[in-house]
Amino acid sequence: MQRPLFLLGLAIWLLATLLLRFAGQHLLHPPHVLRTPLLFLVSFLLMAWLARRLCSRLGLPRSEWPAGAISLALPTLLLDPFSSAFFPFVFPNMPAGVAGVFGGWMLACCAGALVGSLAPRGSQA
Repeated sequence: MQRPLFLLGLAIWLLATLLLRFAGQHLLHPPHVLRTPLLFLVSFLLMAWLARRLCSRLGLPRSEWPAGAISLALPTLLLDPFSSAFFPFVFPNMPAGVAGVFGGWMLACCAGALVGSLAPRGSQA
């Protein structure tokens, strides 16, 4: 595990969770045929870019980027199942019906980070 990336992932998770707790009602809405897939796609691409950028900035050899992306995504993968299970308590400002959208969004973000770490050399961050 790449400790600096794990700690960055934890900080990102904490900040994002706090932002969603207080302003998530403006971002997550009941499943919408266009808005939800667009949110997933944009988040996937941003996380792919962020994982590559952070691995590069920390000077990790390319062979360690997948481990770096796992470390970055690990806080979300470990903690957001609880956020989803206790959604009305963690995010009282959002309807419980968007818990599934939230869970899907988190999976899209983590998938983006993992795929970003595997992108070919020619598309370096």
